[in-house]
Amino acid sequence: MAEPRRRRSVSQTFLVDLLLGQLDGLLPGDSRSLDVVDLGGGTGGLAISLAERGHRVTVIDPSPDALASLDRRTSDAGLGGRIRGVQGDAADLVSLVGAEGADVVVCHRVLEVVDSPAEALAAMATVLRPGGVLSLLVSQRHSVVLTQALAGHLELARQAYADPARFDHDSVLRLVTGSGFAVLASHGIGAVADHVPESVLESEAGAYAVLAALEADIAQDPAFRALAPQVHVFAQRPARPLG
Repeated sequence: MAEPRRRRSVSQTFLVDLLLGQLDGLLPGDSRSLDVVDLGGGTGGLAISLAERGHRVTVIDPSPDALASLDRRTSDAGLGGRIRGVQGDAADLVSLVGAEGADVVVCHRVLEVVDSPAEALAAMATVLRPGGVLSLLVSQRHSVVLTQALAGHLELARQAYADPARFDHDSVLRLVTGSGFAVLASHGIGAVADHVPESVLESEAGAYAVLAALEADIAQDPAFRALAPQVHVFAQRPARPLG
């Protein structure tokens, strides 16, 4: 019997559960709400989950349409007091949030499109309070190269491999640490799950749970992490300067 249709893919579910667990780990035995800034959070797919956990979320996004959808979703979920949308982008982060105005900055699939990733990360460090954390998700070069090559786009694969603007695990970590963060953990996202057809998950009972467990098993294996479509970095602004 096929399992019920799910709202999230295995990769998305793993990422959300991973981040929620990491944030819970910051507050052992403490139910304090965190002030979260979701940069480029769009229609609020992640913001809803964070707000349901009791956190206060400010979604910053340049799209009025996305923010209008966020307002509707927030209202439908009964979370009007915990989520607010603000129009802007990475360049506006400090002016919108203020120095040391957040406990958490979420930056998922945004660093790839900003003009200066280093400046964007510096702004994130500025708006975080000492001890605050960054949830960073970026696409990885190696996965793009492999996908293009397997699709027969060999020249595009070569261009992707040679493109200095594309990230890999090590280059992301260098950027993050160079911005003053201490890396707490890094995980590959979708290394296997993104290659399993949905038809397999729909037709085999229990397949979704097994694939989710496999994704968790391999997420920090260096070989699989290097080939994952995305890498998630969880980093902290130290309470005192590093050094």
